[in-house]
This record gives sequence, structure tokens and C-alpha cells, in this order.
Amino acid sequence: MISKETIDKVFELARVEEVIADFVVLKKSGANYKGLSPFTNEKTPSFIVSPAKQIWKDFSSGKGGNVIAFLMEHEHFNYPESIKYIANKYNIEIVETNNFPENIEKKNERESLFIINKFAVSSFKENLNKEVSDSLEYLINRGLSKKIIDDFDLGFCLPKRSSFYESAKTKGFKDSYLEKTGLIIFNEEKVIDRFRDRIIFPIKSLSGRVLGFGGRTTISSKKTAKYINSPESEIYNKSKILYGIYESRQSIVKDDLCILVEGYMDVLQFHENGIKNVLASSGTSLTEDQITLISRLTSNIVLLFDGDTAGVNAALRSTDMILEKGLNVKICSFPEGEDPDSYVKDNKKDKTLDFINNNSKDFIEFKLSFYNEDLKDEDKKIDVIKSVIKSISKIPDRLKQEVYIKKCSQIIDIDESTLFNSLSSTEKNNSRLTRNKRISKNNDLSIVKKKKNIKPNNYFYELEKQIITILLKYGDNEITYEDVILSHSENGDIKEEKKNIKSKVFEKIFLDLQQDEIEFAHPPFQKIYKKLIELYNNQNKFVFEKFVNELDSDLSKIASDILIFDEKYSLHDWEKRNIYVKKIGSELSQLVNETLLNMRRYLIDERIKKLQKINIDKNKDELLQEVMRYSRLKKVLSSKLNRVV
Repeated sequence: MISKETIDKVFELARVEEVIADFVVLKKSGANYKGLSPFTNEKTPSFIVSPAKQIWKDFSSGKGGNVIAFLMEHEHFNYPESIKYIANKYNIEIVETNNFPENIEKKNERESLFIINKFAVSSFKENLNKEVSDSLEYLINRGLSKKIIDDFDLGFCLPKRSSFYESAKTKGFKDSYLEKTGLIIFNEEKVIDRFRDRIIFPIKSLSGRVLGFGGRTTISSKKTAKYINSPESEIYNKSKILYGIYESRQSIVKDDLCILVEGYMDVLQFHENGIKNVLASSGTSLTEDQITLISRLTSNIVLLFDGDTAGVNAALRSTDMILEKGLNVKICSFPEGEDPDSYVKDNKKDKTLDFINNNSKDFIEFKLSFYNEDLKDEDKKIDVIKSVIKSISKIPDRLKQEVYIKKCSQIIDIDESTLFNSLSSTEKNNSRLTRNKRISKNNDLSIVKKKKNIKPNNYFYELEKQIITILLKYGDNEITYEDVILSHSENGDIKEEKKNIKSKVFEKIFLDLQQDEIEFAHPPFQKIYKKLIELYNNQNKFVFEKFVNELDSDLSKIASDILIFDEKYSLHDWEKRNIYVKKIGSELSQLVNETLLNMRRYLIDERIKKLQKINIDKNKDELLQEVMRYSRLKKVLSSKLNRVV
């Protein structure tokens, strides 16, 4: 187990905005930071990070919490892994009281696969560095330096049929997990290393965890595939990851541009020559998930591809998908016989960047240029224009659409109004198709969605939330409030005397709720309330960051949600529901008092409603008297709230 001292050090030094910035592009917004949600496909930023409170909130997905919660949600780390990730980032020594036994069977499946992949990387790297084959020489001859080879953790799997398997078994790894990583193939009675006699390219997540592998043979043979990849697994989905994302992420953010290439060697060669904002789709067609991943880092993409027909068609398919996600895209094709790898190797950084800048075209210029011959034939020209209009229709930004329509009009010399009419017709067809898909999907999921969308939104929930908010923000503050003290006069009559009472906010809330025997109806609020009262009663100094870090992930998320915005304490038309509460910023004692009064008033209202629904012949007078007693009490509370019943 990781020692408490290490955990405390992690929470002391970790900055939530710095950790999250490794995965999400954040921009300053007042006292907070904003960015696109890493959990949904939103186009307007609703992901908020608060440096002051050291918490984050994603309003598009509802997720939120502290820095640990982010890593657990985004990277699917468990708690110890999250602590270790932050410790490594801030160079904190990890002290463990009891080291975890090296027994893979005690790990869950997902973690087992990550552990095996990590071992595989070190094993393959060791093989490559031993120079047991010509693989290292091959990479060096391709123009890669030892630094780039090490930075990307390139390796080599030995030619022997089951060399890696035998090595893995000495570490106690389970056969079923070795097979699930895709590293080992169990074929009847044979055990085969999938990547035997291949150069290994580890494929990493945004945080640097190894998800899978690519393998390249150095043997020229028609019977042997040049490249093979890990099969899909619990941790590897090739449609959701891009090669180089871990090594290139910071440069993409810095340059606000992603250069997208096809293969592993393209990425490596670009890095070798100092161009580091580059990713590869690893020979697969670009997917929506991959575009979404890029959008976390930048909204600008340049597609680099070979100038053959297959490369052009792939680029055109990708272009429409990128436009549909609201990103900016340009296309750059290399001269015949060249590819990104060879071009940057021969021309180095500056000439390559000049070539890309001078030859990158937007989708209109590219399509019209590529189909230039077709524009000479009237029928084919119409098809080309329709293709351009279809691409424009994918763009969600209306202003961008208009700019591109004007540009298209100027290039092909067709009236803008004609093109706008064609765009409108295309968009109607798109909407019809989208609507039909949505209806089909909703028919399957309507029952599930109805259940899922049920949220607590009643009066008492809001009032309980307000109590927690007050305790979180002002629990230790001292307030003065007016209270009525009942006493007996000399002749025995009961008299009321108004007195100003001083107390801490938490004491006032605790005593009032206890006196009226009011219990929280919502368990999460009840748990947070008990922890807060216990903390204040022990006279501990309240520090929100420390408090939220000690809560479990669910409670941490709730506490973070409450305080993510100071300006978010709107009461959502409570007056229309006969609930009147002073907003944050009013006099604190009045805020506390009126919130408690509203809570009592609401409970009395509920009690009266229940009594009125009771339909019995006997004891009707007694029931009526009870209703009247509660009504009088409600009137007293309403008068204290300066409201008429």
C-alpha cells in the first residue's frame, strides 16, 4: 500500500489544472479554466476547472470531482494508479508500507493487461538494445536516432516461436491474460508469439499507458504481412487511439495544429526532424472517436497523404468527418513517389514545413483541383459541385458555411444564391436521414432513457443542497441571530423575550435540525452533512481541498458540483413554488435562518397534504384539529419569512 505520507504529499503538490492540461486544452476564463469535455462530443466548452478550489466539473456529462477523480474517470486508473501517476509527474518519491505481491491473479483483468503490456515493452526494448538482430541497424538506417528509438520505446520480439511467452511465464503471468493482450497466440498445442521476429511499436494512451502494439517485419516476403497490430482487447480499440498521441500531445497544443499522417515511421521521422505535432491513424480509416481525441488538443488539422488514388479517397472521406465535428481541415499531398517519411528525411524540418504551408489546401480548393478534368464536362461538373456542397453542409457553423459558399461561387463562377439553394436542399436531406436514425435509436432505448433521465428535483432536495452549500462555505463563521426565549413571569404567565444569540453557523444548523428532528432525505447529503458536523465539532480547521480529497468519489463529485461556481447559486424560480431563500451574498445569519425556516415550512406543508388525503369516518374532528395546528404553525413560519400564506 502507498503510505499516507506519500498520499498527503501528492495532494499537497498536485495542481488540478496542471494535471488535466495533460489531457484537455484549457483556456483561462476569469478565475477558472474552460475546455471541451473529454467525456462527450460537445462543440461549446462546458468543462470547468477551478484552481482556487482544486476541483473540476464537466457540465455536459455531469462528472466532476478532484484531481484523482479526473484520472479515475478519464484514464480508468484505480486509486493507487492515480496517486502514482501524479507522484511521477511531480517527482514525488513513492513510499509503500506493504508492496503489492507480484501475483497477477490478484489484479483485475484490465489492470492485468496493462501490467503485461508494460512488461512486454521493457522486454522488447531490452531485445532491441542487445542488438540480437539487424533490427536496430534497420531503424538507424531509416534515419532514426537512439533518442527517438528510446523516446517511443521501440523494441524487438525475438525470432524464436515462443521466446516472449517463456519470459512472461517466469514472471507468473496467467495464460488467459497473455492471450487477451494479443501478445500470445494459443493454437491447438502450440504457443506462438504474435510479434515474433518483428520490430515493435508500442501504442500508448494520452497518459502514456501502453494499450497495444504494432509490429513490422524486416523480411521482404509476399507471404508475410509487413505490419500487424494487436487485436481488439479490453484496453485496446484501434478506432479510438492514434499513434504518437502521448509523445506529440504537448506540441499539438502548443502549435494549435495536428499534422495527421498514415504510419508509424511517418510519425517517428517527423519527430526525428523536430516536427512533433504529428499523429498517425496507423493505416486505418480515420474514425469519429479519433477526431474527437484530436479535438481535445486542437481544432486545426492538416491531412498529409500519398498522392495516389487510394490516399486521395481516404483524405476526402476523412475531410467530411472532420468538418462535421466543427474542426478546421486542410489537405496536403506529396509529389509522386514521395511520402511523409521520405520527404522529411530528405528535406529536413524547414523545407518540409514550407512545403506543407505552401501546398495545404482547404477542402474546396482540394476537391476542385483534384477533379479539375471533370469540371470540363458539364455533367461531371455538377457532380463535383454537389460533392463540395455536401462537404459544406457538414459544417455546423453557419458563418463558416457562408464563407465557403462565397469562395466556391468565386472559383467555379456560379451565383451564390444557386449554391445556397443547393445547400439548403442538401441539409434537408441530411436532417431527414439523421431524424430517421434518431427515431430508430429512440425506439430501442426510449424506456431506458426515461428511467435514466429521472433526477431529484424536488423542494426538499434543493433545500438540503442549500444547507450543505452553507456548511461548505460558511460553516465555521460566527453569526448573530434573533431568537425568542420563553420564560415564566412572576404570576406564572408565559412570556416571550427576544434575544440576540451568537453562535457558529454549523452550531445553529445542527441544533435547529436536531431540535425539530429533521433528517436528510437524500443519503449523499446526509453523509456529507455528518462529516461536516463531525469535522467542525472537532474544531478542525476546514480546508475544502483537503475535505473533498477525503471523501469517496461519489461524495467528492457532489461537493465539487456544489462549489464549482460561486455564481451558480441560483434558486431556479423557487418563488413560483412558494419557497423563498436569500441568495448567497445576503447577510449570512438571515440566509441561514431563512433556509432553516423554509425547510420547516416545507415539511409542514407535506404533513398537511398527507393529513388532508386521509379519508376516515372516525376521529375526523381530531384530524381537522391537527391540520389546523399545523396550519397555524405554517402561518407563524410564513410571518417570520415575511410572506402571506
